[in-house]
Amino acid sequence: MKNIVLIGMPGCGKSEIGKILAQKTEMEFIDVDDFIESSNKLTITQIFKNGEVSFRDIESIAVRELSKKKSVVISTGGGVIKMYENILSLKKNGLIIYINRPIQNIVEDIDVEGRPLLAKDPANVYRLFDERGPLYKKYCDHEVMNISSLDEIVDNILEIYAQTNNLNV
Repeated sequence: MKNIVLIGMPGCGKSEIGKILAQKTEMEFIDVDDFIESSNKLTITQIFKNGEVSFRDIESIAVRELSKKKSVVISTGGGVIKMYENILSLKKNGLIIYINRPIQNIVEDIDVEGRPLLAKDPANVYRLFDERGPLYKKYCDHEVMNISSLDEIVDNILEIYAQTNNLNV
C-alpha cells in the first residue's frame, strides 16, 4: 500500500486532515516538521536560525528517511516542494495529494507562531502562495480543495487512494 503524502501551504489543513486519514485507515501518521524537531531536538524556528538552506537540507534527509516507510500518512512542511529531490523521494512509494485551501481562508486563521517564514510578516503567505502554488499543482498526483467539511475532504482523499490502490471503498 502506498503512503498518502499531503502537500500544501502552511495553514491549509495538512496535519489535521492527515491525523483523521491515519485514524480512518489505521495507518501511522507522521508530520515531517514534528519528526525533524524530534530527531534534531530543536524547534523548526531554532533550526531556521541557521538559515532556510540549512533547514531544507535537514528536511530532505528526513523526507528521504520517511519515504522508505510503507502505508503511512505523511504531512509535509509547506516548503517541501522547493527541493525536487523531496518530490522524487515521496513519489517512490507515495500518492501525493495537494490540499488546496483558498489563500484568504488561510490568512484569516493561520497561527504564524512556529512558522519562521511567516512570523515576521503574516502577509508573506501571499508571496509564498505565488511562489509555491504552481509547484504544488505540478508535483501532486491529485488536488483536493479544502472548502468543505473535514469529513468530506478525508472521504474524497480515501476515494482517490482506493482507486489508486484498486481497493473497494
